[in-house]
Amino acid sequence: MEILCLTGWFPYPPDNGARIRLYHLLCSLGLRHRLDLISFLREDEQVKPEALGPSCRLLGAVPFQITPRSAGSGLLSRYPRSLEEQYNPAMATLVRQAIAGRRYDLVLACEIGPGVSTAPYLWEMDSLPRVIEDLEVSMILAKAQAQRAAPARWRQRLTWWKQRRYTAELLHRVNGCTVASEAERRAVLDIVPGYRPLAVVPNGVDMERYRGDFGPVEPDTLVFPGALTYEANFEAMRFFLSEVLPLVRATRPRVTLRITGRSDGVPLDRLPLGENVVLTGYLADVRPAIARSSVCVVPMTLGGGTRLKILEAMALGTPVVATSKGAEGLEVTSGEDILIADTPEEFAAQTLRLLEDPELRARLADNARRLVSLRYGWPASAARLEALLQEVVAEHSK
Repeated sequence: MEILCLTGWFPYPPDNGARIRLYHLLCSLGLRHRLDLISFLREDEQVKPEALGPSCRLLGAVPFQITPRSAGSGLLSRYPRSLEEQYNPAMATLVRQAIAGRRYDLVLACEIGPGVSTAPYLWEMDSLPRVIEDLEVSMILAKAQAQRAAPARWRQRLTWWKQRRYTAELLHRVNGCTVASEAERRAVLDIVPGYRPLAVVPNGVDMERYRGDFGPVEPDTLVFPGALTYEANFEAMRFFLSEVLPLVRATRPRVTLRITGRSDGVPLDRLPLGENVVLTGYLADVRPAIARSSVCVVPMTLGGGTRLKILEAMALGTPVVATSKGAEGLEVTSGEDILIADTPEEFAAQTLRLLEDPELRARLADNARRLVSLRYGWPASAARLEALLQEVVAEHSK
């Protein structure tokens, strides 16, 4: 197939959740199909046209930017304000030029969620079959429900209503959709009952990349692999640092927490960082930091999809304690391959169990590695995506 791909991140290097998913799925598609790519480009990204292999041609990269709209105009718009603030005419121009210059079998728009969206540019191509890859609707809906103050609650409910209506309109105008987890699939079906074709394409790991010796495990070390610039990660650390870590330190006062990833522009004064909390900043290779930690903590309270940070830790043999939200979308079993805890007291207790019990750590690590190897390889996920794309093209050609 000839596929035009629109992405909200440049898919290289594969060093955060969005880029990892894009990189592996597009590389897999490129083994059997010809891809043209139009991508947004972030400040920290560099264009490397050769990164995705010879079957993927880069047509252009547009700087990602947000053009603020006034609160008044946002209230009057029928669409969520964030979508209008992200719209970039240069991206629309590149899309129009691409479809004018080449006949495509399919357009694949990736990463449709509250943080970024390539969906508006799909309206440029009504005659082509269009598929959304990795639709995420649960985070913005959850945020709307979390508001307590009356004015904020009213605004968020309006945003929630607009997002639901927009998502329903979007799904009715495209030919197929993938999501990263069963929870996201249920969220889509709640908005458009019976929608199809709809496929769960989970995140995965490249097991070969996680084999090897990354150094000895350091006692009393915790790691949270996630940039604080992502709101869901920031909220996870606010919860953990405020309510969980003090309980852990009451028993093991020398515990160290590493938080990997960028924190530029983040209001760190809102986090009780304190002693022995280390912000590593961006790490070109995060594997040693995870592999040498005693426990990986994933205390997520927001977000959707399936957690690459959990799958990476499992592949490296670092046992994980997560909230139910953190492990959402993964076929894991608490007590066998992960420990699940949702209250501060439970989370602290499970973390202490792992710090104090090397046999439990080893058992969970072995089971987790086995689980990831069997169920979460990228080839299996790419095969699910490809099957849906072929179904859409076949249906459109009838």
